[in-house]
Amino acid sequence: MKPESTDTLPQTPGVYIMRNSSGAVLYVGKAKNLRSRVRSYFTGARDSRYQIRFLMARVADIDYIVTDTEKEALILENTLIKQHRPRYNINLRDDKTYFSLRMDPAEEFPRLSIIRKVRRDGARYFGPYSSAAAAREVLKQLYRIFPLRHYPLETCKRRGRPCLYHQLRQCSAPCHGMISQQDYAALAEGAALFLEGKNRDLLKIFRKRMADAAVAQNYEEAARFRDLTHAVEVTVEKQKMVTQGGDMDALGIFRHAGHLEAALLFIRGGSLIGSRNYSFSWEMEDEEGISSFLSEYYDKDVYIPGEVLLPARIQGMDSLGEFLSEKKGRRVAVTFPRRGTKAELVRLACKNAETAAEEKRRSRQTAETALAELRERLHLPSNPGRIECFDISNIQGRQAVGSRVVFQDGKPDRKSYRRYRIRTVDQADDYGMMKEVLSRRFSGSGSSDPAPDLVIVDGGPGQLNILRQVLSDLKVEGIALAALAKSRVKSGAEEDALKRSDERVFLPGRKNPVVLRQNSAPLLLLARVRDEAHRFAVLYHTDIRSREALQPSARIPGVGEKRRKALLRHFGSLQALSAATLEELIAIPGISRNLASAILDHFRSE
Repeated sequence: MKPESTDTLPQTPGVYIMRNSSGAVLYVGKAKNLRSRVRSYFTGARDSRYQIRFLMARVADIDYIVTDTEKEALILENTLIKQHRPRYNINLRDDKTYFSLRMDPAEEFPRLSIIRKVRRDGARYFGPYSSAAAAREVLKQLYRIFPLRHYPLETCKRRGRPCLYHQLRQCSAPCHGMISQQDYAALAEGAALFLEGKNRDLLKIFRKRMADAAVAQNYEEAARFRDLTHAVEVTVEKQKMVTQGGDMDALGIFRHAGHLEAALLFIRGGSLIGSRNYSFSWEMEDEEGISSFLSEYYDKDVYIPGEVLLPARIQGMDSLGEFLSEKKGRRVAVTFPRRGTKAELVRLACKNAETAAEEKRRSRQTAETALAELRERLHLPSNPGRIECFDISNIQGRQAVGSRVVFQDGKPDRKSYRRYRIRTVDQADDYGMMKEVLSRRFSGSGSSDPAPDLVIVDGGPGQLNILRQVLSDLKVEGIALAALAKSRVKSGAEEDALKRSDERVFLPGRKNPVVLRQNSAPLLLLARVRDEAHRFAVLYHTDIRSREALQPSARIPGVGEKRRKALLRHFGSLQALSAATLEELIAIPGISRNLASAILDHFRSE
């Protein structure tokens, strides 16, 4: 691709697509002026950055698609990035799973539920919250002020009396007619206003209803609104208000080397409720990185606020605002504040981004130091970038399972975790089980995974010998091996107190174990890998035991999975189903008299 070839490009909005010699898409970008934007990649100033030089050295051809407006270019860019997943575009991966609260006003008695994805379904969404635990804590505090129902309405109506939450005054029991639909709707609206931070409006409504009830000499109702007003006032006093209201996201960025760290602060109803961090490789202009980040982030199923605050002015701010407004269904403002509270929020977001980048840098340095020391102590040829650890879990040979965990550069790589159900060993033989798991990992489909630098087994010389034998039989070479034995209690003949031995690392061809200094970085890393493999194996083993424990009673002759779920949904539990009468079973659609009799006979035999 030569600079003079850009002269033929149109001076209109559109999308440009950079391809290599084989036609693969390397980068997709949008532009207000295609000719000017593409020509900028060939200027000397941009050529000074390594990633741009590397990208342009691989570009063999540049295609383009003309659009009528910048907003159309933005939408088309998103579509093409999803389709091609170019190497040099931003590919956001959440560092956490975030949750929101959902309330559907179309329900007879709306309730709040914790969800992962925000959808355009007419419901009201609040959040996001950093974890389900954080969302549940919000609900816990909210139910004390607004006693909304906790469970699905049909489930509650099947109960003979209101649930325990009603007795604790945290549920108004609409399922048993303890509150009118109108009064319940007022509670739901109050909860929504509270979550949106519209506390002034909420207090104004409560005070008016309290006064109206007092005038009507309905003193119990007036007292209820007085208590609600007081509860809201006390809760609001504990919150730090940062603005005068409204929902906003404040974006901050920090550049370090070839990476761009982004931090989003979530302001809901004027209160700062949380943040989210992202880190990605990016050596182009910060403004282009901001635009690409926002397009990618808000194209996911996330809550879109009424205003987005940016740390710099970017091209196409208006078109981005139009794009977000269409997704939200109401106006969204994208602004670059220069002064005041909003500018302070952006500066705070930038400070968060800088802090996150520094923490990641220190974490990388710590991991590199631990890996380098581990290489030295275990006499490895290089730092073990990929470490795999295997463990077995069973009870006297029953429900036997194996696990594999992977640590990449000192951090768990959970997407590479694997679990194995033991197939060939039906007795208490840990060596045989470990041999099966290792054989499945390093042969057949398991061998398609990247080769590890270091393989660890939980145990002593016996487990290490199994590992050596399997790799030797499969002719797998170039992998360092080790076994990590847990510390054990020892006592001396003349000692009154018991002492615990050091954890030991066994290596092939070495009789005596390597004893790493207690609480040293390499030993803590190995112990963490081993404990993670043990946790993952026990979790799978427990899951299998639980499922198999339920199967005998849940497997009813003549009842398939669909009918079984319908029966459990109707009766609420297996215990209630086993106590049902013939008439109650026949009353369920799809259950004949003969099938009902078979169900009763099944539970009698149990």
